Amino acid sequence: MLRAARLSASTLFRRDPGLLPRLLTGRVSAAPCLQRAPLRRSAGNRTQLLASAHSREVSSTMAEAAASRIVNGVTYLCAKDAAEVDVELMGALGFSVDQLMELAGLSVSCSVAEVFPVDGHRRVLVICGPGNNGGDGLVAARHLTHFGYSVSVCYPKPTDKPLYNGLVTQCQSLGLNFVPAADVADAQDLKSSYDVVVDAMFGFSFKGAPRPPFDGILAALAPGRSPPPVASVDIPSGWQVDVADAQPGLRPDLLVSLTAPKLCSLAFAGHHHFLGGRFVPPAIRERFNLQLPAFPATHQCVRIGGHAELNIADMRVDYRGGALDESDAAGDPYAQFNQWMQDAVDAGVPEANAVALGTADGEGRPSVRMVLLKGVEADRGFVFYTNYDSRKGGELAANPRAALCFFWEPLQRSVRIEGDVEQLPPAESDAYFHSRPVGSQIGAWVSRQSTVLQGRGELEARERELKEKYGDGPVDRPPHWGGYLVRPRAVEFWAGRQSRLHDRLRYKAQDGKWTIERLSP
Repeated sequence: MLRAARLSASTLFRRDPGLLPRLLTGRVSAAPCLQRAPLRRSAGNRTQLLASAHSREVSSTMAEAAASRIVNGVTYLCAKDAAEVDVELMGALGFSVDQLMELAGLSVSCSVAEVFPVDGHRRVLVICGPGNNGGDGLVAARHLTHFGYSVSVCYPKPTDKPLYNGLVTQCQSLGLNFVPAADVADAQDLKSSYDVVVDAMFGFSFKGAPRPPFDGILAALAPGRSPPPVASVDIPSGWQVDVADAQPGLRPDLLVSLTAPKLCSLAFAGHHHFLGGRFVPPAIRERFNLQLPAFPATHQCVRIGGHAELNIADMRVDYRGGALDESDAAGDPYAQFNQWMQDAVDAGVPEANAVALGTADGEGRPSVRMVLLKGVEADRGFVFYTNYDSRKGGELAANPRAALCFFWEPLQRSVRIEGDVEQLPPAESDAYFHSRPVGSQIGAWVSRQSTVLQGRGELEARERELKEKYGDGPVDRPPHWGGYLVRPRAVEFWAGRQSRLHDRLRYKAQDGKWTIERLSP
């Protein structure tokens, strides 16, 4: 949310009471102060957005010192341009303050959830200021609670207006704990109580030194106090919007810019910089020449920067899957597997039948790849199809043993299968082959799997040739393509549990029967 912009809009509407009705009725396309001058390129090849001669009143120093920039293909807004964008949103385009606040808070909560997963960062403190930034924080607190976080709120200077009172009521109805400012400012070790702090204190309206109780809160979040990771909303509290150089104050790990990043975020040196606000209409982008990244899929946020260092050693998940007890296990691995596969499908796991297949050549050199399970037959085995002339086909011919491994992460479950492998009878391979789409049937002829290509054009040329030959079918099954059956000797079921004390039950085939044994995690 653009903080100063909201204040600027209010000022404009007070100065000209007829402005908002004119905007809403379409009698003017925009107030004169919002009219844009042409873009101009500087000698440094940075695009700068220039205000028109009728630009609204701002301090001459700030107007001369700050101008929006395009850096690495992304527009960074100065306060003046950000204000004009917000006036357009809340004027001619019909957005309301509470609507923008809801969208901003959702973007913040989604960004926090992406960077700080609930499994390892369940305890969140949201610190809210008295303005719109604080309102965004209250919305984010509500969404984070619905995401499964345990959220506390520090709201020292609540705004007594219906919008803010309603947000507080919503948080209270969810049982959120409201923490006194003194408890935060006086805390010697915030890390012992919270895993993440969301900074929603100050926005565009901040000027000068912070006053109590926020000065004490900011001191508690200073780098020297080793606070928990901090996620700042739009700008880090205490920073000046139009200063693109390093500033004293917070050093957040996550910055969530809203609508468009501000000039001050060019000085952000944390690990994660996200942009929230995919609601920005094309009319705003075109009018203000905003260059913003595309948002992936249905995401409410997109990464635009940061200096994250991948620390594989620190990557971990606190498993909280359901128990796997011998008394609940099926009598044979096929029944147990079918139940877990159904659970994965019901949970919406994408391609739940995708499985890692491990093979080894005649000298024991291993290889692994993903295939798709295409059948499970009790007292027989697990079926997949592939190219017999591929690397895995060659290795299975030399060493007809394999291992399969399924991992259904949302359920925190895994299944491992070890066994002997044999080719399916041709009739079974024929039946499955002709059940496939014609394009897939032709693809089995096109691909000489695992051989070296001169380029993709070679593959596409063979496909065109075979499409002309077969048309809509029928297509004969290639002799080099068919199914394999893995006859299991052992099947292990794994369920993630807390503190790495996982459940592992292994079914072993012995004298035509299955025995179950528990393995140490």
